[in-house]
This record gives sequence, structure tokens and C-alpha cells, in this order.
Amino acid sequence: MKMIKNAVGRLVPDEVNGVKQIPYKGVGKYIPDGFTARTKIRSCAEFPSDGNKVVKSLKEALKKAGIKDGMTISTHHHLRNGDLLTNKLFDEIKSLGIKNIRWFPSASFPCHSHLIKYLEDGTIHHIEGSMNGPLGRFTTEGKMKGVGVLRSHGGRYQSIQDGEVHIDIAIIAAPEADPFGNANGVNGKSAFGGTGFSLADSEYADRVIVVTDNLQPFPVVPWQIQGNNVDYVVEVESLGDPAKIVSGTTEVTKSPDRLLIAEYVAQFMEEAGIMKDGFSFQAGSGGTNLAFALFLKEKMKAKGIKARFIRGGSTKYLVEMLEEGLTDYILDGQTFDLEGVRSMRENHNHVSTSPFTSYNYHGKGNFASIIDAVVLGATEVDVNFNANVVSHSDGYLLHGIGGWQNCMFSKCTILAIPSFRDRIPVILDEVTTLCAPGELVDVIVTERGIAINPRRKDLLAAVKNSNLPIRSIKEIQKEVYEICGGAPAKPLVDESNVVAVIKWVDGTVIDSVFKLEI
Repeated sequence: MKMIKNAVGRLVPDEVNGVKQIPYKGVGKYIPDGFTARTKIRSCAEFPSDGNKVVKSLKEALKKAGIKDGMTISTHHHLRNGDLLTNKLFDEIKSLGIKNIRWFPSASFPCHSHLIKYLEDGTIHHIEGSMNGPLGRFTTEGKMKGVGVLRSHGGRYQSIQDGEVHIDIAIIAAPEADPFGNANGVNGKSAFGGTGFSLADSEYADRVIVVTDNLQPFPVVPWQIQGNNVDYVVEVESLGDPAKIVSGTTEVTKSPDRLLIAEYVAQFMEEAGIMKDGFSFQAGSGGTNLAFALFLKEKMKAKGIKARFIRGGSTKYLVEMLEEGLTDYILDGQTFDLEGVRSMRENHNHVSTSPFTSYNYHGKGNFASIIDAVVLGATEVDVNFNANVVSHSDGYLLHGIGGWQNCMFSKCTILAIPSFRDRIPVILDEVTTLCAPGELVDVIVTERGIAINPRRKDLLAAVKNSNLPIRSIKEIQKEVYEICGGAPAKPLVDESNVVAVIKWVDGTVIDSVFKLEI
């Protein structure tokens, strides 16, 4: 494959899995010119007049959907590490003798290590979605037959909408559904909250199969997925393990260093003037971010400040803020614990959203740029504020992008990270994998100080006289290198073998992941 140097100096392939690629050109520099993808017209005459689309098994539904070699099959990740359905799905695809499937998940989890045998035998050709844990290791070692493609949540929606990825069959896990195909994620034993990550799949796929372990009479409401977009409904005994559906990181950190980082973030938002009546923020589900939300909550209560909205992933801590009147709304992409599920089911101000409303690059605007501040994590950053979220300094793919790239367009993007992990520095001269350009990272908060991007003169001025430990990023890096004995060794890679590419939010290629020499 031919390699091209993109606008940030990274070598990226001009072709991936036989499809021509556009190298990253810079933030806002690539404006696509075209039309959104169209789906085949269907007729009501094709479907039962009584509205009953139930078929007896997943295998029968796949057959009726016309499954064949080389198709693109999509799934969503709301079941998280409790997902039983995706593994069952590929068991059935294997039993049908189907080969070379492009698997297009909104994310994967360690439970999907079950699928490695199907990557090895050719049932699955490659993955276009996050490659977490064992799947990431398998990919980075060059064992996948095709090249992996990692996109943000918004980038996934973009790729469907502009026709870059055409879904042949979408499999939508639904904790509640009716025979017509109306479905939601807020009711039933497998309830996980909103189904927004499968919205595009339901609208653009050729065939849509809703699978539920809670079939109810028509009509099921709310219908987060509309039955008019659904071809077949399958009832199964269980979609997943409810104990593993909730996020694995829904407890506030007990680490003194992480708590200090969280406190610094909340104090920075207060002293920079971000925390004020009617402001908005977003934070993830990690232990540091949860602690930040609690620190911020106390500051808001002390000053009588109310947020207009909070962007989720929601947790019980954000739900408490809504129920205590500290915010008017939670605009929620996914719920990370059962309190979030309950709140979305019971409170109409806890609103289920989708990547289209929140992050989609091809929409007439989206929510991401409206948010006053977003607090994110990262696996690595560098002295130019570039950031990595998919790999560590050893070169292994271990995480997905999620909505992380899309959130970069917030009015203030804050990365809350420890200065080192397991004696390995996190602030490098150059990140191993570039997922977001430094011009979009505004503040890096560590336990050893806060580095503000020199581009943000307004933020520097706002906290000039504060008691916060404002330092240059190179100063923090130097201190950490002295503690840890210098920079981590760079991974040995085969630069002739691209195993995955990282897409930017506009569909261009921002970086490559190379096979590790092990």
C-alpha cells in the first residue's frame, strides 16, 4: 500500500481494505461535498399486514435477511461487557458457513474475545470499530486478515450517513420490543438506557433485526427504535448479563493523586469563570471524573449555581444533580449505571440522545461545540498537547475512541490524567498514536500541576492570580522524567504493515497503527 504524510506529519495509507482514503488535512480543512446515503425503498406489501414481524430464531432472521459472504454486519455496545448476543450472532453466522464479514460495532469489550476464533478462521475479515482488550492485542500483533478502522461515535454515524460504510444487516439488541419492531432500552431485565448508538443502523441498513428478551404487546413506548425501520423481530432468553452491563468504572476514585486531579479540575472551572449560572459540562465515567463531578457539585451548591444541561454518559452522581435541581437536563448518550437507567425511564428531563444530535459531523451543527467544558481522560499526551486515547506507549491497541474526539470541540477541553502510570510517563515528546491534534486540547490537569495550551491566552489570563499550580507542560514532563528515569522506550513496529487506522471526525485518516515486532 502507498503511504502518504498527512497534515500532522503522520504516515497513513492511501487505501484501506480496497477503499481509497483521504489523509487528514487539519481541523475544519476538509469539507465533504456530496449527499447523504440513501436506503432502498421498502413496501408495506413485503411485510405482514397484522404487523407481526416475529421469526422463530436469529438464524432464521439472518437467512431471511439474505446473509452472504462479505457483508457488513453491525451491532451496538449498550450491553457492554455483559453482551451475550453478539457472540451468539457470530456463532450462528459461523454455522451458516458465511465468510469475510466486516463487523461494524459501535464498540467492543473483553467479552468479545469469543470472536477471535472467527477472526482466525475467516468468518470475520476485519473490525471497523473499537478493538478493546484481547481484540486490540490480536489486531496489533498483525493477526487480523484486514485492516482495522477506529472511529469516534460521531465518526461512525458520519461514515454511515455519507455512504463510506453501508450496513447490510443491523442487529439491534432491545431490552423491550413489540412484534412490530418498536423498541427501547429503558425497560426489562436487560435495560441499559438509551439506544442512540444503533439509531443510524436502524435508519440506513438494508435489513434490520431487533432481538429482545422482553417481547411485549404492541405498542411498546417509548419507541427509541421505530418499528417502521425494522424487518424482523427475534425473541431470545437473554441478551446479556445485567451485572456486567453497567460500566466497570462507576466508583469514585480513592487514590489521593486522582482525587487531587479531580479537585484541581473543579477549582480550575470555578476560577476560570466556566462554572456560572446556565453553564454546561460533560464528564466521563472514570473514577477521577466521578470525583470531579462531586467536587463541582459542592462548589455549585455553595454558590447557588445551576447548570442548564449536563451531557452524559450518566451515572448516579449526575442523576443526583438533576434530582437536586442543580441542572435542568441531562442530555444522555448512554447510561453507565442502573440509577442512570432508572432516571432516564422516569424523568422526562433525562433525555436519550444519539450521535446524530450530539456528535455527527455531517449535521447542521451538533451539541459538542455548545458545551462549555468537557473533562476527558487520555492514555498519553505530548508537549504539543496532542493526545492519544487508543494505545499506550507499548504500541498495543487497548481502547476505543468513543465520543472522545467529538468532545474536543467543546469550548474548553480538559484532559484529567495522572503524570505517570506504573512508573511510565504519560507526557511524551510525541504520542504513540495521534487521535486528536493539540490545537483542540485546552488544559491538561495532572497531580503535579496544570498546563494550559499557550493558544488559550484567555484561560491563562483568567487564572493568572489564582492559587492553582499553573505550570508549562515541559516543566511537568521534566519532573516526571526525573522521577521515572526518562521517556518510555518506543515500541518496535513494522512500518510496512498497517494493522489499523485512526479516522478523524470528518472521515479523514489522522494516524496509522503498525504491527508490533514481538
